[in-house]
Amino acid sequence: MTDLFVYGTLQPGDVRWHLLSPFVAGEGRPDTAGGRLYDTGHGYPAAVFGAAGTIIGCTYTLLDSSIEHALDVLDEEEGAVAGLYRRISITTGRGEHAWAYEYGGGLELTPIPSGDWNRR
Repeated sequence: MTDLFVYGTLQPGDVRWHLLSPFVAGEGRPDTAGGRLYDTGHGYPAAVFGAAGTIIGCTYTLLDSSIEHALDVLDEEEGAVAGLYRRISITTGRGEHAWAYEYGGGLELTPIPSGDWNRR
């Protein structure tokens, strides 16, 4: 799988875009995913995929030459190693199969009704 769906701080202009941008091939595609988006109260969102609702984001194709390295960097940053977020496979609203980071639990969350981190 070569695509990554992002919905929060990995988006262009946000605080962690610099971690993803070196690994991106081309432009991102506006996209959605089924689920609910929450504000953690710590400056980043949490997504629960498969729940009723829509999460607004972008899907990016990762460079073939560095997919594994990109995912290692992002797994560490997203806390997947420690269990805070886990990388899962989803099908986006555009019908693309992509990786995404799903919230693993432990914080009190505030729903973002719009499903859009940029419009919270």
